[in-house]
Amino acid sequence: MTTDIRNNLSSCATHFYHLGLMMGTAGNLSAKLTPDSFWITASGKNKGNLELDDFLLLDLEGNILENPNPKNRPSAETSIHQTIYRLFPQANACYHVHSVEANLVSRLTKEDSLKLPSIEMLKGLGIWQENPNISLALFENFLSVPKISESIAERFESSLPEVNALLIRDHGVTVWAESTQSALNYIEVIEYLFRYILLTAQNPGLFYDTQ
Repeated sequence: MTTDIRNNLSSCATHFYHLGLMMGTAGNLSAKLTPDSFWITASGKNKGNLELDDFLLLDLEGNILENPNPKNRPSAETSIHQTIYRLFPQANACYHVHSVEANLVSRLTKEDSLKLPSIEMLKGLGIWQENPNISLALFENFLSVPKISESIAERFESSLPEVNALLIRDHGVTVWAESTQSALNYIEVIEYLFRYILLTAQNPGLFYDTQ
């Protein structure tokens, strides 16, 4: 019997909820059912106790294919998921979470990217270089989420990201991966890196110059 992908998403949401990454109704998760459709969390649902009826099945244009609950509305960030799936067809899962750390690190620079620390944990994002110089794409936040999605599309269509993740200033991080488990791992790794960055910024005297 095939496991319903919504069970995977629900388990991940509960996990993130208990980590403080999806408090209340914040954040959204999606995963492809077919190459042309994906389940996504409905808007306004508490992420600590999602049920199968708390998801909608959409096509890549955002049209509703299946809705177990007539009161469900697609997540406000649906357009970001659509953009990711269009830009990266190999992606089968897309996770967007809201953490205090993500918002804080997004304020450490006015640039359009955030330098990631060159530490072992980068391997969890697929970076296996010696002393890598990797940056995370950083986007401005807008009340209109489709405007954010347009910014993502415009930038990534001309320059591919260095890692399967992006940060929206004062909003949160989004990752994408070939499986729900890999997407969960990416979220945990990137949030670890955010905490590392913040601790480094708060305690510069603890670190020696490695250059």
